[in-house]
Amino acid sequence: MTGDPELQALLRLTAWLSPAFPIGSFAYSGGLERAVADGLVTDAASLAAWIGTLISHGSVWNDAVFLVESHRCQAEPARVAEVAALAEALAGSRERHQETLLLGEAFLAAARAWPDGVFERLPDKVAYPIAVGAVTGAHGIGPEKALAAFLHAYASQAVSSGIRLGVAGQKDGVAVLAGLEQRLLEVARRAATSTLDDLGSATVQADIASLRHETQATRLFRS
Repeated sequence: MTGDPELQALLRLTAWLSPAFPIGSFAYSGGLERAVADGLVTDAASLAAWIGTLISHGSVWNDAVFLVESHRCQAEPARVAEVAALAEALAGSRERHQETLLLGEAFLAAARAWPDGVFERLPDKVAYPIAVGAVTGAHGIGPEKALAAFLHAYASQAVSSGIRLGVAGQKDGVAVLAGLEQRLLEVARRAATSTLDDLGSATVQADIASLRHETQATRLFRS
């Protein structure tokens, strides 16, 4: 790196987890569309509760744990391959599996603009949090910072989905993000010291919504 390493790392992290980074995350709702159709999410308050629960106790928490583990072992190809296989196996539905693998593939393809040996150490296809964790780790970005940006990117995308689905306006969406800030920080700190033993979720309704979305006739999102 040249110049200020911390500032350069911040710029890269901002670019990789920006909504403008070409991974196509805007096309997925992670089951939120089905939750809206089923009346589980109806307004800004229930949208905030849905997002916050997934971050603290659901699939997003597991993604955070996988991100940290791949960040930790990105220099060990055999180990990162094992973690990648576990992350793929824990995808709870066909659409969830498709989403995380396609986002991971798109992330790695775009992140190659910043050359690094990490791309040769990863399997051909990896889940999105594995890709983000390995690349941020290889570029010397601390796990807590990577987690905070990753979780915020998820929350921002989920809020955007909620706005597109008509359960919140833009002003309400900003308020939801502001209200989630402390939770994002707490989960980032907790996940930064996690191990694979901390994997686990308790969001059955969200898992069912993801499965039910597969048969939804009219939809805006791919998951």
